Amino acid sequence: MQTDSSIATPASAGRLIAAPWHTVSMLLMLGFFAVLDAWSAMVPHGEVAMASQGSNARAYLLPIAYEWGIACWAWAGVRMEGGALRDLTGVRWESWRSFALDVAVAVPFWGLWELAARLGFFVFNRVQAPGAVYQPPSGFVEVFVWIVLSVSAGICEEIVYRGYLQRQFRTATRSIVAAVILQAVVFGSVHVYQGWKHVLVIVPLGILYGALVAWRGNLRASMMAHTWSDIFEGWLRFV
Repeated sequence: MQTDSSIATPASAGRLIAAPWHTVSMLLMLGFFAVLDAWSAMVPHGEVAMASQGSNARAYLLPIAYEWGIACWAWAGVRMEGGALRDLTGVRWESWRSFALDVAVAVPFWGLWELAARLGFFVFNRVQAPGAVYQPPSGFVEVFVWIVLSVSAGICEEIVYRGYLQRQFRTATRSIVAAVILQAVVFGSVHVYQGWKHVLVIVPLGILYGALVAWRGNLRASMMAHTWSDIFEGWLRFV
């Protein structure tokens, strides 16, 4: 099965796709918002907020803006070094066959991802750790905005973690294994607002995403699987 080498093998070995200061700024922003989200999750305002119809939809709007904002900053860092969006995502679909191939990869990968998630929660359910109470979307507006958020996360988080950070870490460490692990640790850590149990589960899931991108050489299948997993986990499995 052919892969697109534009991400799997950097065009210029040893050359970062963005300046080191930009990567530091990216990590600082991710850390800042992770701490802010964790603090917000501990504020005891959930019951009042959830009582009003559409409150979830309003709460989803800020994360949507955040997802696109952080992805645009990753793109800006690459542009500053003379790169393009393709350096983060890989090539676009060239035909319906390439699209169908990515779907054929994404579907079984999502099954593997779901199995790993279930296994992770089974193992770490023995760990006593606080976590945020999740309220699934309900009603047309909330479900619609949740789907928009899921699509945004599927596209933007893959660009940031697997397209940008994994590429930067690979060049810096000269090891694809180290790069996959490092981006997964960052990816899991920013979900600390969900509780440390979720972080322990999400890190291995981030490794799976990173391995898929390293194998395929582009973000297409990982974006599909990521988007669907968010839609399913955040809404459909509660229906």
